[in-house]
Amino acid sequence: MPLIVVIDDDAGTRMLVSQVLKKEGYAVMAAEDGAKGLALIREFKPNLVVSDVQMPLLDGFEVLDRLRNDEALATTPVILLTSLQDRSHMRQGMTTGADDYLTKPFAPQELREAVSAQLNKRIRADAMHAQVADKVLQVALEDQREKISELYERRMVKSLSEQWPDSGVVQDTEKFSSATVLFADMRDYGLWTQHLSNAELSDIVHQLYSSVGDTVYLFGAHYMQFVGDGMLCVFVDASDTLSVNHGLRAVRAALGLADATNRIDGYVRQHFGDRGLPKFSLGVALHSGPVAFANLDGLIGRTNQTTPVGETVAAALKLFQCQPPLDWTIAASVQAARLVTGAVRTGRRALVQVPGRSKPLDTVEIVGLA
Repeated sequence: MPLIVVIDDDAGTRMLVSQVLKKEGYAVMAAEDGAKGLALIREFKPNLVVSDVQMPLLDGFEVLDRLRNDEALATTPVILLTSLQDRSHMRQGMTTGADDYLTKPFAPQELREAVSAQLNKRIRADAMHAQVADKVLQVALEDQREKISELYERRMVKSLSEQWPDSGVVQDTEKFSSATVLFADMRDYGLWTQHLSNAELSDIVHQLYSSVGDTVYLFGAHYMQFVGDGMLCVFVDASDTLSVNHGLRAVRAALGLADATNRIDGYVRQHFGDRGLPKFSLGVALHSGPVAFANLDGLIGRTNQTTPVGETVAAALKLFQCQPPLDWTIAASVQAARLVTGAVRTGRRALVQVPGRSKPLDTVEIVGLA
């Protein structure tokens, strides 16, 4: 509720103005002279001041002058009231910084319109200021994004340069006794292909993985590859990631992917809301164990490429093809869960049969960080 301070040494005028404004739903405080009115303004910082010109102690011009020279109150709108007909007094008031001028006697409707105009002007000014502030913030965030992107690119270039030197000689096959494999893909992919064109589906997949690819990389993914509608990542311990083990970094990346699904689902509802599509969701599988990287040189024209192989990779790729099926967002094998014991919150647990494995896989649901 806007607060208005009314200053007038005439009790009748003061009461009239106050009653009119209160009936309009404004909060009103009144003073019988300029000194008391100025004290109210400084204490309560009203949205508007309605002041008589001719008053004892401080007249309306003096009150106005002191407001305009007070940094905290300088923008407070002021409407001056006067019974003077002399144009010189009107010019003096406007020159001093009055926002509007009413000559006594005035009709209640004139007062209501003048007050409404000043308050609306303030609202518009505040809105414009907010827009400018938002724009400044957007520019700052965009600048920050560009700087962060540059850091991502530098880190990626450094990593690739170290892995594939300028000499063109590919490193020998890598083997890790312990690594965590993350595989994420869309749920109900067949249903999506029935309701969307290839271009539309490609757009959704691009929206998802373009927004999380850098995030996954910054969690220290040693390897990342897109496989159809899915993404395969391998996390290992390295000299620059020893502070956080590969299992926990993989879990954080998985949670980042899960969070991204809400944003993508909003995008789907906005652009394809009439297609009867299910809620956009991912299945994110985590499994830990030994991983080797096979050199693909000479295979179907491939050069300088490697791919992760082994039982750990195969189990992660097929975890959500298990029986009984899992409706969880993030499913981690017990081997992966043991690496993050105490650091994550878990949900359900199930013993599932994964295609290609002779023994069931003990699996737990990851629901968040502890």
